[in-house]
Amino acid sequence: MPLLLAMDLPAGSQVPFQTNPQLPLDPIQLAVPLELNELEVESFDPVARAAELAESLPRQWCGTFEPFDGNPTVDVTLDITQMTAMGQMVDLRGTMTLGSVTTPVQGNLHAKSDQLDLIPLADPLIAGVEPGGVFLGLQMFSPTSWQAPRLINVADPSTGVGGRLAITPSCQEQPPVQPLW
Repeated sequence: MPLLLAMDLPAGSQVPFQTNPQLPLDPIQLAVPLELNELEVESFDPVARAAELAESLPRQWCGTFEPFDGNPTVDVTLDITQMTAMGQMVDLRGTMTLGSVTTPVQGNLHAKSDQLDLIPLADPLIAGVEPGGVFLGLQMFSPTSWQAPRLINVADPSTGVGGRLAITPSCQEQPPVQPLW
């Protein structure tokens, strides 16, 4: 590759122009319509999925909440009384029972990403769950983590440390498995 240095050229001088053979600027080639493969076009409709989720999601969920601070694991029941599709989101309303405490809850479920925000609205709540925090789920309802509104509560250091909520849509008592031997 020749080394070109900046220098003064007399008027009328010609500087050789080299084109890049990898980038043809032929107008005929630029006018060729772009063809898209059907597999490259996203056909997923999150608005339709939100409407379908609002109709088909189970209304009752059961499981456990395990605080990360060493407090005992508590049983959890989530009863959804209202699900409303709003664009790509599903607005959730209902009640959640954490151990012996029942709280109204409000949340959002994103139909495209399955991300969930679920906010308990009561005050006070159980140990390890502070008002103002939110349950965050990356795969709908389970597993879901507790995100406290702050890292440490000076008045009660046992709150604000987080926890894990694991709930499923089957709340019936499972029959014990009987061994065959």
